[in-house]
Amino acid sequence: MAIKIYIDQGHNPRSPNTGAEGNGYAEQDITYEVGRSLATLLRNNGNFEVRVSRPTPETQLGTSNASSLRARVDDANSWGADYFISIHTNASSSSSASGSEALVYTTPSTSANLGEDILIGLNEATGLPNRGIKVRPGLYVLRKTTMPAVLIEIGFISNPYDANLMANNPQLFARGIYNGILDFFDL
Repeated sequence: MAIKIYIDQGHNPRSPNTGAEGNGYAEQDITYEVGRSLATLLRNNGNFEVRVSRPTPETQLGTSNASSLRARVDDANSWGADYFISIHTNASSSSSASGSEALVYTTPSTSANLGEDILIGLNEATGLPNRGIKVRPGLYVLRKTTMPAVLIEIGFISNPYDANLMANNPQLFARGIYNGILDFFDL
């Protein structure tokens, strides 16, 4: 039976719930492309069934930040996803902050194990630093999902190098996440 993975491409193309901006790029554009590439990789592997939160670049979820987050979680929960992966870009007041991190509801957990494998995959694929697992029980998409959930901050949009790599090589990030998923499932 196929493993059902819900890919949440963080943020909306326009308000409400747009993402961070930096170095001429918008988070919601990067997360859309990385999620689309990841979905293709997973669909081409017979072990997975995939659903994305934003099937098109113009898909707008909700009419407020809260309803946008709720729409993603409700979609994953009602579909019966086995795992929830939310893709985001990080931002910092320091342009030197770089790398990927995984946010989870609690540790130790299945989510944290998946996050660790994804971070290793991202580091190997992109060369960006692995900033580790962070516990964030307050995040709606981690708190309200009924399956293991990981929010991946793939890189810093505020860092010129990270931002250019994410915007110009989304398939590299998708491949890193995909390789981490394969490691997690021993596939």
